[in-house]
Amino acid sequence: MRLLVVEDDKDLNRQIVTALENAGYAVDKAFDGEEGLYLGETEPYDAVILDLGLPKVDGVAVLQGWRRAGKAMPVLILTARDRWSDKVAGFDAGADDYVVKPFHVEELLARVRALLRRAAGHATSELICGPVRLDTRASRVVVDGNPVKLTSHEYRLLAYLMHHQGRVVSRTELVEHLYDQDFDRDSNTIEVFVGRLRKKLGVEVIETVRGLGYIAAAPEKV
Repeated sequence: MRLLVVEDDKDLNRQIVTALENAGYAVDKAFDGEEGLYLGETEPYDAVILDLGLPKVDGVAVLQGWRRAGKAMPVLILTARDRWSDKVAGFDAGADDYVVKPFHVEELLARVRALLRRAAGHATSELICGPVRLDTRASRVVVDGNPVKLTSHEYRLLAYLMHHQGRVVSRTELVEHLYDQDFDRDSNTIEVFVGRLRKKLGVEVIETVRGLGYIAAAPEKV
């Protein structure tokens, strides 16, 4: 999952980005509304954390710009403003959730997980595909009850496919959502990660759809 953090406080921005990266997300960052607006319009994010009190372009205006451009990614408003009118303005502009500073990082992570889960149509934090269970809270994967150790990129790939279980996902889409903006992207590495995942999982839950991409689906019972 690829996220965007738009926050002008450099220390807080770094704190949030670090926490999200440690939780297994690919994260881009912006420090003003102008840059944030541009990134949100041009890059395919799965969710955004957006401060309201931004320089150059206010957070509400940034959000309105995204929604006018047809960008439907979930947006969590992060701000020091605690007046009810500011919250209403944020929600009316298209926000999906709201957190007031100061906040606990764990709460922020939980709200991000909930946004991603709802956007993909999942009811709980545990994703299940046949014998494979992925716990988005603990970033933990088990197969038939046995834990499977994955690298960060392997986990991101599996999590993205399982969030979109039953839908064919192209290699291009995977590259766009697994890597941050500064990463040297190469779609050929996706094949390598898929091969490693299949070997580690030991079950056929990732199918190749020739010419189209990959799909996560529970193996058929014999």
